[in-house]
Amino acid sequence: MRRGWGDRIIQKLARPRRQETLPQRLHRRRIYVLPTRFGLFVAVLLMAMLLGALNYNNNPALLLALLLATVAVASTFAAHLQLSGLRVDAVSAEPVVAGHLLRLRLSLSRQDTRLRRGLQLQHGEAVAYGHLVDSDQVELDLELPTRQRGWLDLERIRISTTQPLGLVRAWAWVWPDTPLLVYAAPELQAPALPEGAGDPLHTRVHASGDELHQLRPYRPGDPQRSIAWKHSARRDTLLVREYEKPVGVDVMLDWWQLKSLSTEARIARLARWVDLAERDGRRYTLKLPGQPVLGPGQGSSHHHLCQRALALMPHD
Repeated sequence: MRRGWGDRIIQKLARPRRQETLPQRLHRRRIYVLPTRFGLFVAVLLMAMLLGALNYNNNPALLLALLLATVAVASTFAAHLQLSGLRVDAVSAEPVVAGHLLRLRLSLSRQDTRLRRGLQLQHGEAVAYGHLVDSDQVELDLELPTRQRGWLDLERIRISTTQPLGLVRAWAWVWPDTPLLVYAAPELQAPALPEGAGDPLHTRVHASGDELHQLRPYRPGDPQRSIAWKHSARRDTLLVREYEKPVGVDVMLDWWQLKSLSTEARIARLARWVDLAERDGRRYTLKLPGQPVLGPGQGSSHHHLCQRALALMPHD
């Protein structure tokens, strides 16, 4: 849902006006309350009831109108108390490839026994709902769109509620100073990994290769051509032939070997090669301009360092 010019002006004037470190407690000065459309309708209805009761000197109707107005005012304070004292502990997100949704996890907690129902988080068009009823902490996820590699700038996140009666909306803003990384989108039709440089005698083995290694029980998804039918018939259970093959030497991923490609095309191809080398269990080295050589290495930590370096390369 797009914000109108009025919402943008209110957001600029509201607190906080700059990014802030977490945790942050929502105190009363940063909570705002305005009537909802339903609340405005009820206010007009109460005004009509009040004027009618005064015009016709109807005491029961006047009493009812004043009683309902008191309930409406009380609901305003109750909505404010839903957010007052709420603490935003942390935000976190695992890096994703550009073009995919980034799942932002925001942790909320309370330090009192007050029930907090109908909490709503909103960042742009992403919305999440939750309650703080049975526990003192809740984690809510927002799925944010990503368009390009690099750091994703977080806008302010709105925490709001219309509880208990839906007559007013109480809200507050948080603006976490938390960098979120977006990996470069890999090339879809990249060529095979380049030949590495190293000692060809130092090779390792990898499952599902060329030489018969062992038989194992069938797992859903195994290709039928790998089923050992004769052995399966003797043992009365499906067995699958598992192979192994020698894995090549370390892979060298060099920026300067892709001179014919543009900057973004180089980054996309190297990102794909990093994924392929990691998938195949091969050690790989990444050379980028203006950065220290990464590797040789292999594993989730090395993979993250390489993808991070590619994501933070300067744009054209």
